[in-house]
Amino acid sequence: MGSLFRSEEMTLAQLFLQSEAAYACVSELGELGLVQFRDLNPDVNAFQRKFVNEVRRCDEMERKLRFLEKEIRKAGIPIVDTGENPDAPPPREMIDLEATFEKLENEMKEVNTNQEALKRNFLELTELKHILRKTQSFFEEESARVEDTQILIHAEHLPDTQPMRLGFVAGVINRERLPTFERMLWRACRGNVFLRQTEIETPLEDPVTGDQVHKCVFIIFFQGDQLKTRVKKICEGFRATLYPCPETPAERREMAIGVMTRIEDLQTVLNQTQDHRHRVLVSAAKNIRVWFIKARKIKAIYHTLNLFNLDVTQKCLIAECWCPVADLERIQLALRRGTEHSGSSVPSILNRMTTKQAPPTYHKTNKFTSGFQALVDSYGVASYCEVNPAPFTIITFPFLFAVMFGDAGHGLIMALFALWMVWREKQLMNQRKDDGIWSIFFGGRYIILLMGAFSIYTGFIYNDFFSKSLNIFGSSWHMANISDDDIKNNELLELDPNVTAIYKPASPYPFGIDPIWNLAENKITFLNSFKMKMSVTLGVIQMSFGVCLSLSNYRFFKDPLSMFSVFIPQLMFLMCIFGYMVIIIFFKWIAYDASISYKAPSLLITMINMFLFKFPDSQDDYMYSGQKGLQIFLVLVAVACVPCMLFIKPYFEWRAHKSGKRTVRFGTVQMQVNGASEDTAVIMDQDEGEMPPPPPEGAPAHKEEEEFDIGEILIHQAIHTIEFCLGCISHTASYLRLWALSLAHAQLSEVLWSMVLHIGLGFKGWVGAVVTILVFPAFAVLTVAILLVMEGLSAFLHALRLHWVEFQSKFYKGEGHQFVPFSFEALMEDHN
Repeated sequence: MGSLFRSEEMTLAQLFLQSEAAYACVSELGELGLVQFRDLNPDVNAFQRKFVNEVRRCDEMERKLRFLEKEIRKAGIPIVDTGENPDAPPPREMIDLEATFEKLENEMKEVNTNQEALKRNFLELTELKHILRKTQSFFEEESARVEDTQILIHAEHLPDTQPMRLGFVAGVINRERLPTFERMLWRACRGNVFLRQTEIETPLEDPVTGDQVHKCVFIIFFQGDQLKTRVKKICEGFRATLYPCPETPAERREMAIGVMTRIEDLQTVLNQTQDHRHRVLVSAAKNIRVWFIKARKIKAIYHTLNLFNLDVTQKCLIAECWCPVADLERIQLALRRGTEHSGSSVPSILNRMTTKQAPPTYHKTNKFTSGFQALVDSYGVASYCEVNPAPFTIITFPFLFAVMFGDAGHGLIMALFALWMVWREKQLMNQRKDDGIWSIFFGGRYIILLMGAFSIYTGFIYNDFFSKSLNIFGSSWHMANISDDDIKNNELLELDPNVTAIYKPASPYPFGIDPIWNLAENKITFLNSFKMKMSVTLGVIQMSFGVCLSLSNYRFFKDPLSMFSVFIPQLMFLMCIFGYMVIIIFFKWIAYDASISYKAPSLLITMINMFLFKFPDSQDDYMYSGQKGLQIFLVLVAVACVPCMLFIKPYFEWRAHKSGKRTVRFGTVQMQVNGASEDTAVIMDQDEGEMPPPPPEGAPAHKEEEEFDIGEILIHQAIHTIEFCLGCISHTASYLRLWALSLAHAQLSEVLWSMVLHIGLGFKGWVGAVVTILVFPAFAVLTVAILLVMEGLSAFLHALRLHWVEFQSKFYKGEGHQFVPFSFEALMEDHN
């Protein structure tokens, strides 16, 4: 189990790097990913650090790359990801990268500007083409109206007058603004204008956004300069574009020919510009992933170098870092490679340091264990060298989930889904999307696989397969002496297990629940009793195991006082009450068979009477001989454990203080040091080859000058004692959620079967086949949505709570901080 059981042994090291070799050494350490650097300049502003200019240059490179990436995606060009992971380029290559990115950005901006200008000209010419085409009909109608007016004047023998000349403006406006535009013209001009409009059939492309816009051509007739000014202001307010339009047909025809020629020439130029832009973006798309990696690695290196200090000679950089002791040799080799790559003649130096600060917690995980470790870390990172619950969670978490989710059919679907994700792991990882829900499912694929596998196991224990029982081995109940008439004439038949012709106790169902119970009216009563006792048993076993794991912590941290004053009383208290309850559960199952089951006492009444010291008068009512004396003894021992947990540890700490022995506290650790200074104690432990547990970061190792407050210690111990004693009761009751959720899942599954799929199975012949085909999709969707997703999430959260609160509270503090090494691999994963 190695470092997964406890944190890797960590050490604080000091690095001395020559200025010319620092970049290459940090690059090698980033590729290795085993060093967490400390900030030696916490009071220095980020803008006042040595390499702030280099960081700004990297930010600028990333900005240019993001601009190129945006343009590539906008053009719909796929970005090639070859999986290449180049090393961080040397500092001199940074200038070449900057020049390349600057050239590409300027070229793209110039192309975009030119393309936008060309598109704007193309749009204007297209709108002018439609105006010339549409307004021709407007002028023809106007001419016809003037001729009719002249004819009317001559017919009435009115004096001949000159025709009224009207001014006009023509333009284009967005279709959705036209109704408001028309109303505004009518109101502002008091009805003294004449508006004609028609829609352009094909939508036009906006040169800025690229969206397709529907527009309308309009022409407004008016008389007088005052109305002309007013109309132009209204057009400007509604963002209508006005175009010059000749008055004579010949001029309009000549302008239309010129416009069509210019449109064709402009279309050719636009196509050439688009082809050139596409070629530039395709070329950039082949290298942009590699460029991003290089730029981010350079930026990460300079960010890290800003954490270092300069020595007085300004020629050496000094760094402090946490690193695993087992990997010191690999770190030194990386430093040696970095020094060689830089061409420096002075080697880099790594020195181990002694410190009182708490090292970070580092558990080595792989793709299988990382998901379970994340479940534990989400509650709290383990204190340094504290027992890690993750190795045990790998088994207990999916098992408790399966106890609540136990259905072999549903577990099979879940396991197959997880197996598909594991089988196509590499392809799915390369095609990983930004969807948060999918990332969660994929990251927990091994957790889901084990949950499905354990659910299949518990499903066979419960004999549940989509709410139906499987008669694999043949039921132990028989109806040999019951006639068909008895079955037809009686809705309910009672099967007595004492009748050997009906039940054969010598040959019980080999594995799981007998399938006959699926047909029984008292099925829920029977399963409730079984699952309730099973839940309490599993809960007491897991809590007892958690208390036993606290012994491993006390032994590792050399805390014999807590072994005798905390661990032993806690275990005895738990075993005397709840361990005894589990024992009599099994004793009742074994000692009382069907023939004498009516004599079996109630477990709940037995436990209540045990604490009230109420016992039966008749000896025949006891479960076993000596029950009265044993139960009294267990209650007295459990009661005696409470003052032991409350007073023994504070008393010995008080005695140690009075006798001059100081207690060195390291969080959960306490060590007696006789007359030795704290630093001496640390050095002595290191000389003996043992790693002493450090105090929490920023906290003193002991209170040398502060007054010893026995009252505060007693209050602290009383809180922990009350929390444990009451927690044993509440946590045992909390495990009944295993029974409750198992019952709920089974009942929901049965309801879904009977109300959906059973409809189709109730018909016979081809009608039944057709109805079954029609209702099966609904059954499948509801099964996945309700029983797998919703019920699965509910069981997952309840199993998580049982581990966080009921199990881990017995031994796990989770007050540490995570080891976060400087790693290029983690950096690339965060940006993907």
